[in-house]
Amino acid sequence: MKRMFDLLLSLVSLMVLALPLLALYGLVRTKLGSPVLFRQIRPGLHGRPFILVKFRTMTDERSSDGYLLPDAQRLTAFGRFLRASSLDELPELWNVLRGEMSLVGPRPLLMDYLPLYSLEQMRRHEVRPGITGWAQVNGRNALNWNERFKLDVWYVDHQSLWLDLRILWLTISKVIGREGITAQNEATMPRFTGEKQ
Repeated sequence: MKRMFDLLLSLVSLMVLALPLLALYGLVRTKLGSPVLFRQIRPGLHGRPFILVKFRTMTDERSSDGYLLPDAQRLTAFGRFLRASSLDELPELWNVLRGEMSLVGPRPLLMDYLPLYSLEQMRRHEVRPGITGWAQVNGRNALNWNERFKLDVWYVDHQSLWLDLRILWLTISKVIGREGITAQNEATMPRFTGEKQ
């Protein structure tokens, strides 16, 4: 049932948003350069890797010695707008259509984090990762890692179509209110180190 819901809603959304996505593609290319789409390997269901696709939000600015500048320095005003409005996440509808993601589920994090999870935290991979999730409507990036993982696991244990509909509805209000976009003094979230946080 959940997969049918994801498939139908992502397909309809991609058709309805085709022209806005094309316009956004042009804006990202003009303001941030190429490649327009950011691709990164992330862990999916049961930790299996997939390629996540989203609009880029940062430049490729480097220091004089050739190293990429910190994220906070490469994140432009336009990039902040994309993140605050969650427009950078729209290409992930393609991941949903392909069955790599769900509309609702724990956000896919970095492959580097997999060996750092406790057994309980690892349970977040018992479901497909989502474009939005229970943690995103209960604090988003303003949460610390422990809080976020507890919410992810709570979703795994309580998932239902009605809960997904509630989360999608709450996501709209959170995006409009631009709540919890970043952690304090961070471009998004500090790196997860596996320590108690």
